[in-house]
Parts: sequence; C-alpha cells; structure tokens
Amino acid sequence: MRGRRGSLQYWPRSRARRIYPSVNWQGIEKKHADHSGILGFAGFKVGMTHVQYIDTRANSPTNNKTITRAVTIIDSPSVFVCGIRFYGKTHTLSLKILGEKWSDSIPKDLEISRKTMPGKKPSHGRHAKVADVRLIVATQPKKSGMDKKKPDVFELGIGGKTVDEKTKAAESRLGKELFAKDVFKVGEWVDVSGVTKGHGFTGPVKRFGIRIQGRKDRQMNRHPGSIGPTTPRKVSWRVPMAGQYGYFTRTEFTKRLLGIGDDASKINPAGGWLRYGVVPGNYIMVEGSVPGPSKRLVFVRKVVRSRRKDVVTELKYISTDSKQGLR
Repeated sequence: MRGRRGSLQYWPRSRARRIYPSVNWQGIEKKHADHSGILGFAGFKVGMTHVQYIDTRANSPTNNKTITRAVTIIDSPSVFVCGIRFYGKTHTLSLKILGEKWSDSIPKDLEISRKTMPGKKPSHGRHAKVADVRLIVATQPKKSGMDKKKPDVFELGIGGKTVDEKTKAAESRLGKELFAKDVFKVGEWVDVSGVTKGHGFTGPVKRFGIRIQGRKDRQMNRHPGSIGPTTPRKVSWRVPMAGQYGYFTRTEFTKRLLGIGDDASKINPAGGWLRYGVVPGNYIMVEGSVPGPSKRLVFVRKVVRSRRKDVVTELKYISTDSKQGLR
C-alpha cells in the first residue's frame, strides 16, 4: 500500500486573496541591491505556442542543432506609474506605510478610482525615517486584447543600494508609462508568479491523487480509507481529505525570456488566440509554462535563486498556426 501522491509542500491549500499574486519585493530587493531599476512587470496571460532555435549549450546533446520549445505569450501593455509609496520599519523590523506621493497627471480614461482613492494619504514627513520605496502602478487593460475596463493597481519593487537612490529612480518614473523593455532584456532569466485555475471543492482523489478503492470496499471508492487510529481521538491534518483545490498563488522559478516585442503580428495566430483574442501590441515570450488560465494577470520579476548566465537566442521559427481547433 503506497502513501499519498499529493504534496504537502504548500499547506494549507487555501484560496488566494486576490486574482493576481502578491510578491515579496523585500527579498527580491536584497538579491538585486546592485541593480538600480525596476524589478518586475505585469501582463495578461494569452496562451502557448512553440518556437524553434539553435541550441547553444556547450554540453548539451543537441548542441548546434535546431530544437523545439514550448513558450507562453504574455500580453504586456504599458503600465502607468500613478504614485510612490514610502515605507518605514516598526520595532519588529516589519514595514509600515509612512505615506504616498501621487501623480497629478493620471489619465481620466484609466478609471483608477474604481480601485483606489489616489492622494488621500499624506506624503511622508520630513523627519520620518524612510526604509523602502516602491512604485504604485496601474495596468491599462484598454490597450490589451481583452474587453476589460477596471485597472489592477499594485506595487513594483525598486532595486538600489540606498533609499535616496531608490527615491530618485521612483521620481523619475512618476506620471509616466513603463514598458517591459524598460525592465527586462531578451535572454534574461526571470521568475513568473500567478494565481492558478480554480477547481472549487474537490475530493481527495483529485486534490491529493490517492488510490481509488476496489469494488469490495463499502461503497466508498474515492475515500482515503482509514482516517487515523482510535487514539488520539482526532483526525490528523496529514490525512488527505476533500476541500478547496486550485486558485493558489504559485511561482515558476528561473525561466528564460525569449522575446520582448511590440509587433504582435509575429505571434498572433490566424483567428486570434483561443479564449483570448488578438494581441494588439506589446508582448513578452517566456520559455515554458506559466501559472494560471488565459486573461489572468501574471507577474514577471527578477530571479531570486542562483542566477544562470543570460543567453540571447535567435528564434528561427515561431508557430502562428490557428489554435481555435484545439480544445
């Protein structure tokens, strides 16, 4: 008899608080203290296709040969930098908001009032000790391929050795549009965070992958069987039981950025993308898969694990075959 196939690495398995992920910028800023600039970007997941390029890895069995790799396309219209948020440290060394500085030139068609009330919090005082600075940005979904009006407002971390250096970089971006090419370059290794597809309330077979019982079990074929001993008289949290599954915040680490462009005709298939439509302009191409279904906002950020050498790969072929017939 084998044990549970499902992993307890992520526990408890609870729903994400919001439809786009929250990012621990504090840890990323420590990793990239020498990088003076923005540490992440956000876009809407479109779908997957495949590309072909020449393998340049020296020790690879397919060195100097054409290989095929699956890629994910992310619709990445520019985001608008609405404000700057200042943080200070508490006695427990956690961060608290000291104040905000908002732009006076927020476009009216951005409809940012749907998500927040800009300018209501006072700016930080002169004598307040600022420990960190972040950008407050808003997506511009009207520039994407989706029929969406309400923008998503979130923070982006800034790299730098000192607070003054971060503040200077933030103020230079205030009231302007930020593009993916301003943050990343082709061939760079990145981490991608997103909220996975939700499945609602599911049983232990789907949730943990346990074995389905045989025909002689007492009409409980999809049950874990014994849920514990007589003593102690309680069910352990390790027992695979039914519950919430999906809609989790997950991160894919160390994925290569194969392309950043503004000519979407190179990647749009005939008839548009399945369950998304047509990408109108800017896009990001990430090697491999990305968490979440199409149309969901995902975060692309600088890597936090041991960095590999950035490799620029020239793509020989990008598949634009129609995906409408694939289900």
